[in-house]
Amino acid sequence: MTHIYLDAMGGDNAPGCTVAGAIEALRVNKDLKITLAGDETAINSLLKDCDDVRSRLTVEHCSETITNHDAPVMAVRTKKDSAVVKGMLAVRDGRADGFVSAGSTGATLAGGMFRLGRIDGIDRPALAPLMPNGKDFFLLIDCGANVDCKPEYLQQFAIMGDAYMRCVRGLDNPRVGLLNIGAEAEKGNQLVKETYPLLEKTPVNFVGNIEGRDVTADMADVIVADGFSGNLILKFMEGVAGTLFGMIKAEMMSSLRCKLGALMAKPAFRQIKRKMDYTEVGGAPLLGVKGAVVKAHGSSNAHAIACAIRQAVNMVEGGVAPAIEKKLSETLKSE
Repeated sequence: MTHIYLDAMGGDNAPGCTVAGAIEALRVNKDLKITLAGDETAINSLLKDCDDVRSRLTVEHCSETITNHDAPVMAVRTKKDSAVVKGMLAVRDGRADGFVSAGSTGATLAGGMFRLGRIDGIDRPALAPLMPNGKDFFLLIDCGANVDCKPEYLQQFAIMGDAYMRCVRGLDNPRVGLLNIGAEAEKGNQLVKETYPLLEKTPVNFVGNIEGRDVTADMADVIVADGFSGNLILKFMEGVAGTLFGMIKAEMMSSLRCKLGALMAKPAFRQIKRKMDYTEVGGAPLLGVKGAVVKAHGSSNAHAIACAIRQAVNMVEGGVAPAIEKKLSETLKSE
């Protein structure tokens, strides 16, 4: 039975949505156990109608909460009775298999690095969300954990992304691309110019540079980027999706004829919206630490929390961290 430690107080809609998401996840997966960590009184008040899963749900009181206003590293060092710190230590010590939080991204990253620990050979863990590309999903790594990068970091991102897509998405030979302003090897800034030859000799299926316009064109299963560029891509795609659906809705309601057409096309639009909806993905895995850690979106609703928990379970069952260690070892031997 997989055991996930959930930060019940993390996120804009906590603890209501985090608790509801945990209950949803438990009802879907009968081989799942969850520890809800946070304010015991607040959490227990939300557990009145979950007798069917209550035996697989544990509440652990935490007297401290790390917020987005706290300095992440300092908070992880001083707020030892917070869900982030206690959750990372639980995974490190084998008392839990994975950790999920919709709270502070910085604290989750710092907790993963300093309490759970990095995989040997990984300099910088990376956040790697799954993004829609029209056909399925691609992994964008990094999306904000590392704003300033070295070529070696991007090489490690490629290795981690390859391992994740193999273990969790079941791809035999995932295509790995490098985000750049042109397709030619000589294009780009100094960072990507130096990274390109590194990826060519890395044991991954490197398919070359990926331009911004081709990010969603199903040209790569893993797109490697520094955290600054990756975060721009992530936020831009979220914004475009919201704007596009708003424009479509406005046009569809503009006349009786359009309303009739919208009624007929409603099932298709619902499917498209589902594919573009971040809540279906759940969150971004933190790759490069010694365990399964998923950072859910701060505004996650209950379903998004449940999907983030499912993603953590898939990482545990797929053995992502051991796969990264193995791939990294092969790379170092080949160099």
